[in-house]
Amino acid sequence: MIISRECDYAVRIIRALMSSEIQPVQEICQTEQIPVQYAYKILKKLTKSGLIKSHRGRQGGYQLETKLEDITLYDIMVAINDDLFINACMKPGYDCPLNPDGNQCGVHKEFCRIQEQIINILQEKSISEIIATTTI
Repeated sequence: MIISRECDYAVRIIRALMSSEIQPVQEICQTEQIPVQYAYKILKKLTKSGLIKSHRGRQGGYQLETKLEDITLYDIMVAINDDLFINACMKPGYDCPLNPDGNQCGVHKEFCRIQEQIINILQEKSISEIIATTTI
């Protein structure tokens, strides 16, 4: 699990949409200094996740589908990343060559503990709360 550039851009896209008005892609990119080629890919993922809504046509653009108060960093990371595991051994179905009997080693258990804490922290505050405590 890593907060990638794509996740950073996704958070900034959500911030750009916080007014709940329909925003054209070019305006989002200009406001948040995001390259257009990345924005379309990210917007597609955020739309698919249900966090934002796409509007087609001449007056089209994007707007929040979910209240800003109901979106966390975790929600955005889940929408953007295929994989939120801090180590490959945590993925379902992974067969550890060091533990062929299926028992978890101490390292795996520690990774699970760390991942749980990271997820809890990412879910702790809404994007609304985070934006309210920062300045652009």
